[in-house]
Amino acid sequence: MAYDFSELKTHIKETEEWIARELSGVRTGRATPTLLDAVKPEAYGTRTPLRELGSVSVEDARTLRIVPWDRELVKAIEKGITDANLGVGVSTDDQGLRVSFPELTSERREQLSKIAGDKTEQAKVTLRSHRTDALKALESAEKAGGMGKDEVARLKIEIQKLIDAGNESLVKTLERKEEEIAQ
Repeated sequence: MAYDFSELKTHIKETEEWIARELSGVRTGRATPTLLDAVKPEAYGTRTPLRELGSVSVEDARTLRIVPWDRELVKAIEKGITDANLGVGVSTDDQGLRVSFPELTSERREQLSKIAGDKTEQAKVTLRSHRTDALKALESAEKAGGMGKDEVARLKIEIQKLIDAGNESLVKTLERKEEEIAQ
């Protein structure tokens, strides 16, 4: 009986996508619209993602421009950004809002690197739990009599190779993010 690795591969891919999304929200030296993805201002009686309330564009390396589709939401968006505690300055004008990102201090860069490292460690823990689940499924298949000990040993090595490749991908993603933070 052949073991199906597709579920494990899917979980590994989902974990890699999760860490990419999480790290895109960690601020670097330049302003990107993804930094505001976590901001959900109170609009029309519910918390709504900022990207659904207006357009977010890059004005320059450290400034984002938000143009709300409904001008009455300017104050709510400003309050949402302030409440998100991103360490940015927000100003309003006749076109919408301008979000200014101050220069990162070396202390703040260290904090951001630590946050990125913590998120990567969470992803590694998730991969280890997926490995445990796959090994348990393999052992239950062995007990059911579908596989021999040699086949199970070979498949355990394959599972570990997949997890190692996933961990390596996570580390490369973290290294790229740390380079961005350092710039």
